[in-house]
Amino acid sequence: MPPIRYLKTGAAPLWVLAPALVLIPLALLLPQLVHGGGWELVGQFAWAALHPCLDPQVLLAQLQGLGTTAGMALLGWAASLVIGLILGIASSRRVWLSWFGSAYPAELLRKLGALPRSIHELLWGLLLLQLLGLHPVVAVAAIAIPFGALVARVISDQLDALPIASLEALSSGGACAPAALLTALGPPLLPQLLSYGGYRLECALRSATLLGVFGLGGLGTDLRLTLQSLNFPELWSGLWLLLLAMVALEALVGLLRRRWAMPQRLALKPARIGRQGLEIIGAGLVLVPVLIAAAWALQVSPQDLGKWQQLPPMAPADWPALLALPWPQLIGNTLLLTLLASALAVGVAPLLLLLVAPWPWAQLALRALWLMGRLWPPPLTALLLLFLLKPGVITAALALGFHNLGILGRLLLEASETNLSGQEALLAAGTPPRMALLYGSFSALARPYLAYGAYRSDVILRESVVVGLVGATGLGSQLLEALSSFAWDQLLALMAVYAVLTLLGEDLSDRARRQLHANSQEAGGAWR
Repeated sequence: MPPIRYLKTGAAPLWVLAPALVLIPLALLLPQLVHGGGWELVGQFAWAALHPCLDPQVLLAQLQGLGTTAGMALLGWAASLVIGLILGIASSRRVWLSWFGSAYPAELLRKLGALPRSIHELLWGLLLLQLLGLHPVVAVAAIAIPFGALVARVISDQLDALPIASLEALSSGGACAPAALLTALGPPLLPQLLSYGGYRLECALRSATLLGVFGLGGLGTDLRLTLQSLNFPELWSGLWLLLLAMVALEALVGLLRRRWAMPQRLALKPARIGRQGLEIIGAGLVLVPVLIAAAWALQVSPQDLGKWQQLPPMAPADWPALLALPWPQLIGNTLLLTLLASALAVGVAPLLLLLVAPWPWAQLALRALWLMGRLWPPPLTALLLLFLLKPGVITAALALGFHNLGILGRLLLEASETNLSGQEALLAAGTPPRMALLYGSFSALARPYLAYGAYRSDVILRESVVVGLVGATGLGSQLLEALSSFAWDQLLALMAVYAVLTLLGEDLSDRARRQLHANSQEAGGAWR
């Protein structure tokens, strides 16, 4: 039976392990990449994890940096939700068909939204830095623009996928289009919006840290400086603070998700209409003064976006130099990096869960490892790996794969823990723990997990620019050279190629997800 057809018609638990086959070639190639010059530094780094710097002045400075990072993340996240909600409704085919009888404007808006969505927030940050100078509003806008485009697409997709029986009943009963749309589609959309919004807040905190690593302020800048100066105790002080903030945020989002009946991203059941409506409204009202306080503390206002600094005159395009770039190698390395990192992240998460299934204490260690993966910005991971490995595609893939493994592993573990009935039945019948997990849990989760993995591969393609910018490989490394030499023609060309690649990757991942979900209506949910 063809693989995709088998995935569509029945459970295929072993398919979630297939990407882990990438470990075989990596195990053969890694020894050739080890230069062995940094083991002492790695030992100092590990030792410092248990002996972080506790100097009050250092901690106070890092707390201030964490506050700046959190403020930038919160403002960027809030702006992205507003942008995404407006554009998502405006680009919904269902809304235009119900209101005006034609979906062409929605198609046009979707195409226009593809460009800001395809450019990573780090590139937005570096571009806005040239236009606006070093200011917190740069990080806020760099998060808000691509995140807003992503939220818009998710909202429009969710609106178009909702059942329309109640909408048709209201319309045939004489209700005007806006009232019918709001009444019929608003309540079922709300849980998806809240769940996805909570997820984007976690992403915004990670992005704000990442932007700081590249000099846009906050705790990320402190982390990069301490790593470059090999001051590992101070580095770990900042990492532990960031870890506490991340754990608190994830716990808060998880609590609200359960209380407000928001769906999990790998949910196997359709979302119910959100409860505790007054609490949701109250939380929104509390959020407003918090945002105002954050904007006041960071001195961020919308008018700052209009204060462009004078740019140096642009030289004419150097077409011979532009055409002389090794385009096939740059594009090939970027795609290879994406494939390797995706296979590592998607395949290793279920493999590790199976390995530790008999030992609950080992699952706690795995949770801690994945938390560190989510916490540690990929450029810093790449820099750390360079202590031991030569730069290149595999080193960059390990850095990106470790970060995304933390995200996918957490999702898979949460989904496994909320779908225990099959696993418990097999355990009660005497099945070994690993086989019970494989056939009792992974069997049901295979399709939504692989569908989310396809989406994550699309994200990893965007993120490949991040590790490329620290000199690893691919288009990102060439982007750094273009930025450093103010070669605007090369910069624009490289960004255009990146945008085309990410849009193609997005289209491929969409097709893969549609195949995987074709016979799985129950596996919906806000899995982006």
